[in-house]
Amino acid sequence: MSQNVLGTRADIAAVVLTAAGLVAAIMLHLLPALFACLLVHTLVHMLAPRMFGPKADPALARIGVVIVLTVIVVGLTAILVGGAAAAYRREGADLASLMQKMADIIDGARTTMPGWMQDALPANADALKNDAASWLRGHAGELRKAGGEVGRGIAYALIGMVIGALLAVREIAPARVQGPLALALQRCALLVEDSFSRVVLAQIRISALNTALTAIYLAGVLPAFGVHLPLTKTMIALTFVVGLLPIIGNLISNTVIVIISFSYSLPIAGASLLFLVIVHKLEYFINARIVGSRINASAWELLFAMLVMEAAFGLPGVIAAPVFYAYAKAELVARKLV
Repeated sequence: MSQNVLGTRADIAAVVLTAAGLVAAIMLHLLPALFACLLVHTLVHMLAPRMFGPKADPALARIGVVIVLTVIVVGLTAILVGGAAAAYRREGADLASLMQKMADIIDGARTTMPGWMQDALPANADALKNDAASWLRGHAGELRKAGGEVGRGIAYALIGMVIGALLAVREIAPARVQGPLALALQRCALLVEDSFSRVVLAQIRISALNTALTAIYLAGVLPAFGVHLPLTKTMIALTFVVGLLPIIGNLISNTVIVIISFSYSLPIAGASLLFLVIVHKLEYFINARIVGSRINASAWELLFAMLVMEAAFGLPGVIAAPVFYAYAKAELVARKLV
């Protein structure tokens, strides 16, 4: 095959280095940093001309967007920390009160439970407290590891956001003469960013669809049967916000909905779990269909990519699969190989 189709040696080297970097981002647990960097970089490019007009100085416009994004991130962090502190100070955050509430929920659900299930549940708040303490002692190492991973993920994401902002501002500086490999890597980076932005826009549509289905169930189906769950509006809003996270966001919202449903009754919790499991399984196909339309890929292609990435890297692979496959498809299309 001719060199014009495959590209120069610099192009080939850039593609290999880019692919190796994407795989390394997963293996080194740097996916939050990579996606946060791409998100901020994309937002700065997209919002600068819209917020300050096309005639504004590009450098000042991008710096202005970076300042706005920084204020938003700092503000949201302060709200979350303040909310957590306030919740901890409230009576409901007290461990004994929390255990008593959970025991009351279980006690209220006993009337609808079969005998074998009742025997497996704690009898009162003290028993529940002892069981919880035993479980925490037995899984302390796993909990510390999970907490450490979440903390590292948040820290990596914040660092990635800073890198994305710095890159967006630095691009305004006069460009020096670059070698062929640097130019080829720059082209690959732009393709990765374009693939990411397409997937993000598709994920917003997916989150909106999941939210609509959840709203129909919580605000339509359940009330039709005389069931009115508390915090319905909050759960619907939460479904959209966390739904912007591929796959894992659905799991978060599902967990909250099932817990709230369990506070009403066990049958309602079972019905909610069944509904959400069906929606969660359909999300793979919905994700493939909607994202595939944005990146010019068939649903089966994206499903296959998600399956392979999940087998290779677990949940991070599923999250990364749409972006990575979109980039791979764009490279093949650019070289007229597909």
